[in-house]
Amino acid sequence: MEAVAEGLWGLADHHERKGEIAKAVKCLEAICQSHVSFFPIVEVKTRLRIATLLLKHSYNVNHAKSHLERAQLLLKSIPSCFDLKFRAYSLLSQCYHLVGAIPPQKQILHKALDLTASAGNEIAVKLWCCNFNSQLANALIIEGDYPNSISALQCGFLCAAQICYPELQMFFATSILHVHLMQWEDPNLVEGAVNKCDQVWESIAPEKRQHCLGLLFYNELLHIFYRLRICDYKNAAQHIDILDTAMKADLQQTQHVQELTKELDALNQSLSRSDLHYRDRSALSEKQALLQERLSSMTRFSNSSRKDFLEPAYFGNVRRTSGDKLELAPPPIDGEWLPKSAVYALVDLMVVIFGRPKGLFKECGKRIQSGMHTIQEELVKLGITDGVREVNLQHSAIWMAGVYLMLLMQFLENKVAVDLTRSEFVEAQELTENKSMQAICQVYAAVSYICIGDAESSSQALDLIGPVYRMMDSFVGVREKTGVLFAYGLLLMKQHDLQEARNRLAKGLQLTHNHLGNLQLVAQYLTILGSLALALHDTVQAREILRSSLTLAKKLYDVPTQIWVLSVLTTLYQELGERGNEMENIDYQRKKMDDLQKRLADALSSIHHIELIDKVKLQVQQFHEVDIKRAIAGPSMSINLDIPESIGLSAPLPGSSTSRLVDLDIGRLGKRKI
Repeated sequence: MEAVAEGLWGLADHHERKGEIAKAVKCLEAICQSHVSFFPIVEVKTRLRIATLLLKHSYNVNHAKSHLERAQLLLKSIPSCFDLKFRAYSLLSQCYHLVGAIPPQKQILHKALDLTASAGNEIAVKLWCCNFNSQLANALIIEGDYPNSISALQCGFLCAAQICYPELQMFFATSILHVHLMQWEDPNLVEGAVNKCDQVWESIAPEKRQHCLGLLFYNELLHIFYRLRICDYKNAAQHIDILDTAMKADLQQTQHVQELTKELDALNQSLSRSDLHYRDRSALSEKQALLQERLSSMTRFSNSSRKDFLEPAYFGNVRRTSGDKLELAPPPIDGEWLPKSAVYALVDLMVVIFGRPKGLFKECGKRIQSGMHTIQEELVKLGITDGVREVNLQHSAIWMAGVYLMLLMQFLENKVAVDLTRSEFVEAQELTENKSMQAICQVYAAVSYICIGDAESSSQALDLIGPVYRMMDSFVGVREKTGVLFAYGLLLMKQHDLQEARNRLAKGLQLTHNHLGNLQLVAQYLTILGSLALALHDTVQAREILRSSLTLAKKLYDVPTQIWVLSVLTTLYQELGERGNEMENIDYQRKKMDDLQKRLADALSSIHHIELIDKVKLQVQQFHEVDIKRAIAGPSMSINLDIPESIGLSAPLPGSSTSRLVDLDIGRLGKRKI
C-alpha cells in the first residue's frame, strides 16, 4: 500500500506543478478516504499536505483545519516524529488564527512549546521553538497582552542566540521593538529596544545583510516611527534615505530580473523548435545556461531551498511569488510584515511626510502619484473596484484591503496638505473628513478669533487657548507645542504685552526650526516676530525678518502668508518714509489679493464644495446613528468564515452582512507578519 501512496503523492505533485490544485487534493484525499488502511504515518503526511495546499491555494480554512485536527489525533499514538508534530501544531495554530479563535490557538502553541522542551537541542527543534514563540506573541498582541507577548518574543530571541543565528535574533529584536512602540509605557524601554536592534544588526556580517531586505525595511521603518514619536525629525531623515536607496535598488534589480526572465522565455521557445540546427541549438543552450545562472545569482531564495518546508499560512496569497515578499526570517518561520508593494508605498509616504514641510512639492507630488498608483493596482488585484460590495470579496482580501485603504487615506491627506499650503483650494476639497487635526482644533479656532480683532473675540480666543497652554508640557509631540506657542504669542501681541509675546514666539520658532522642519510655520513665526520688531521700533531687524519670511512664503507658494508679510512691509515702508518701496509693495500685494480671491471663488463654485455642503448634515446624522447602533450591539467576537469544502465553488452569500471594509476590527485580527 505504500507504493500506492507514493504513486498518489507523485500524481498530486504533478497536478500542483500544472496548477491543477483541485485534482491534486483529490489524489491526496483518495488516500484518506480509502477503505484499505494505510499506516498512520502515511495518513498524517497526506493530511498535512492537503492542509498546506488548501491554505496556500484556496480559502478553505475549515477544511484544512479538519485535516489538521485529524492528523494531530493520529500523531498522539505515534512516538517521536517530532517534525510532523511540529508542522501539525504550526499549521493548526495558523488556522485558528485565521478564524479568530485565539484561545484554542494559544492552547495549541503552549502544547507545541512543551513538546520542543522535551525534544532535544537540535537546531531544527530550536527553529520550531522560535516559530511557536513568534505565533504566540502575535496571538497575545491581538488580546492586548503586551507584556506576555514581549516575554514570548524574548524566549524566541534566546533560542536564536543559542543556535548563533543573528538574522533570526534580528527578527525577534525588531518584533520586540514593534510591540514596545504599540504599547509605549516606558520611553526608556523603547529606547533600549531601539539600541538592541542596532546592536544585533551590526552583528550580522555585511555580506549577509544584503540578503535580509525584509529585515532592513522593517527595522528602518520602526526606527522612523520611533523618531517621529519622540519628534526627532532630523535623525529620522537618515533612515528615510536608507530606505529610499534600498527601494530604488530593489526596483531596479526586479526590473532587470523581469527582463532576463523574458529573454529566457523567448530563448526556451526557440529551443523547443524541432527543426533547429545543431550548432544553433548548442549556442542557444549555452546562452540558456548563462541566463539561468545570472537569474539564480540575483534571486535571494530559490524554490528548491524552500521545498522541504511548510510555509506559514500565506492565506490565499499563492498569486504572489517569493520575489514579491519581503521575508523577515528563515524557514520554518518566513513571514512578512506587509507585502512589498505596501512597504514601498509606505516608503513613498515617509518621503512625502518629511518633504512637504520643507517645500519639496515637486518630489512630494511624484511620490504621492507613485504611491496612489501602486495602491490602486493592488486594490484591483484584491477585487476592490468602484461599486464592489463586501459580500463579493474573498475573505482573505478584506484585511489587506484595509491596509491599502489606510495608506491611500494618508496619501490623500498629505495631498490636501500640499494643496492647501500652495493655496490649491479646489483640489484640497476632494478630501475633507480628516479627523487627525482635532487635537489642535482649539489652537486653530483661537487664531481665527484673534484675527477678528475685537475685544469679545480676543476674550473667546483666551478661553480656547488658555486651557491648552496650561497643559502644553503634557504633549509628547512638538507639533502641538509649536501651535500653542504660536497662538498664545499672537494673543499676547494683541493684548500689547509685546516683550512676553516675543519670548513665547522666539521659543516656538526655535522648536519649529530645530525639531519640526515646517517651513510654512517658520514663515508665519517670522512674520509675527517682524511685526513685533516693528511695534518695538526696531526697523532694521523688522526688515531682515520680514524679507526672510517673504522668501520662505514664495518658496512654498503660500499666498495668504505672502499677503500677510506684504501688509506688514507696507507699514514698515510707511514708517521709514520709503514712498517708492511702499507703492511697489502695495501694487504687488494687490496682485496677490486678486490671485487669492480667484482661487477662493473657484473653490466655492466647485462641484465638491456644493455637494459637501448639501450632504454634510445628513452624513453627520448617519454617523451618529451608526455609533449608537454599535454601542447597543457591543463588540463582535466572530467572523463568518464558513467556506465550502470543495475547491472551485464560490462561497454562499450570507443573509445579512456588515461592511468589514468600513468597520473591520483590525485590533482583533492583529498584525499580519507571521
